[in-house]
Amino acid sequence: MRQKVNNRPQSATIMIQGTTSDAGKSMLVAGFCRCLKHKGYRVAPFKPQNMALNSAVTKDGGEIGRAQAVQAQAAGIEPSVDMNPVLLKPSSDTGAQVIIHGKAVSDMQAAKYHDYKQVAMQAVLSSHQRLTREYEVIVVEGAGSPAEINLRKGDIANMGFAEAVDCPVIIVADIDRGGVFAQLVGTLDLLSTSEQNRVVGFVINKFRGDIKLLESGLTWLEERTQKPVLGVLPYIHNLQLAAEDAIQAEQNLHQDDIRLRICVPVFKRISNHTDFDMLRVHPQIKLTFVPQGTAIPACDLIILPGSKNVRADLALLKKLHWDKDLQRHLRYGGKVLGICGGYQMLGNSIADPNGIEDSPGVSQGLGYLPIETELHRQKQLTQSTGTLCLKYGENTDIPIRGYEIHIGSSVRASDAAPLVLLDDGQQEGCISDDNQVAGSYLHGLFDEPQALQQLLLWAGAHTDIAQDYDAQQEYEIERLAQACQTHLKWDTIESFIQQQFASPKLSTSTTQHPQGEQHYV
Repeated sequence: MRQKVNNRPQSATIMIQGTTSDAGKSMLVAGFCRCLKHKGYRVAPFKPQNMALNSAVTKDGGEIGRAQAVQAQAAGIEPSVDMNPVLLKPSSDTGAQVIIHGKAVSDMQAAKYHDYKQVAMQAVLSSHQRLTREYEVIVVEGAGSPAEINLRKGDIANMGFAEAVDCPVIIVADIDRGGVFAQLVGTLDLLSTSEQNRVVGFVINKFRGDIKLLESGLTWLEERTQKPVLGVLPYIHNLQLAAEDAIQAEQNLHQDDIRLRICVPVFKRISNHTDFDMLRVHPQIKLTFVPQGTAIPACDLIILPGSKNVRADLALLKKLHWDKDLQRHLRYGGKVLGICGGYQMLGNSIADPNGIEDSPGVSQGLGYLPIETELHRQKQLTQSTGTLCLKYGENTDIPIRGYEIHIGSSVRASDAAPLVLLDDGQQEGCISDDNQVAGSYLHGLFDEPQALQQLLLWAGAHTDIAQDYDAQQEYEIERLAQACQTHLKWDTIESFIQQQFASPKLSTSTTQHPQGEQHYV
């Protein structure tokens, strides 16, 4: 029988940290959430601080990292802002928009944010405390690496958080990068004694080949560190979980049945590129992310993606002569679609009178859609449903759903056609008179199968009906969970959870947090 503290079941927190960025933390947290859900726990994901331009909107109109929304799906619960209390969205090489509890509070340079961390930590701890009241297990994702010495002071994302709430830590490393033993030993050696004590073991990710050839290395690692290896996860080929930040380009194409070629220019501050995941996994679509410095190749559809700094990325588009590529593409009968920032670029002008993104001014748009855009500080954060206004085939009442994350609003010419009729009666987006160019603020345009098929028909190809986004993600989550269930030592992992159920936890309600010296192994 689980012990109770203050007349409620005691919760447990376990943290996944990585030797590097992209070591597999987001994936492993999702796998843990699904496996623990299958084992009957009420489980929730948590990431104290996330830096990413891929985000999601919660039902109550908050903004969190896209990875935490996927992890919430893995846990079988609705995403909330408490699952990612601090989100940083880079707007330049040295500055970012700071989002606390789902709402933007300020744009800060790196040095200013460093001083702000003490305030941010209180947001982190209050969110964690609320989650512990509602869920039995909190699975926490770290950020980057805990061994980044220059970021140790005031850390809220890795060991600083783990020490504050006194939780065990598992370190994951990607063997596919090479040097996995150096990664793990080096990371552990750079931690303080109390931090080393709370590391309960290692997980090696993305292993290919014969596990017997790795066993001598695992034995050496355990003897060298006195920490157990809690599992070796195989390389899961073509795992199509929504990415936290890095663009995924891997595709499985039916080379003899490619029906549409789509190109997406990659802006410097491209945001929410997960919009294109359902295009990328469609076997009849060849999707090309066009890097900076490369001309947009011949294709059927060009999609201008979202941007965190739309005026700067519009200037970049023109500097790279992508505007000339668009002109040529349209001259030959191709279609162009803009999403969010890309939609704004397709209009006549983008005004920033208050200098929200950079210096105040007005940028001339590409002029393909009759809209005028003005940026303002209030960010639009909504989930929306409606129907597409495209008229192709017998079914003209195609349902669509998505979410809006943008600053600014666009005014469409009174005689211009919308792209979407929202369920609340509002007209959203725009279609050009010649039917070649369209745009919308809605992220997730391609997530509903019928809407995807209708948009592709508008672009010039009849394609097979696809899976819907949630079903596709559910399939991938189960693939991941199966690998975690098979290759991780769950008896040992659950023992770390049970230890916390059996003992009182430190309070996280004040700013003073003792440095935990507990040994979990």
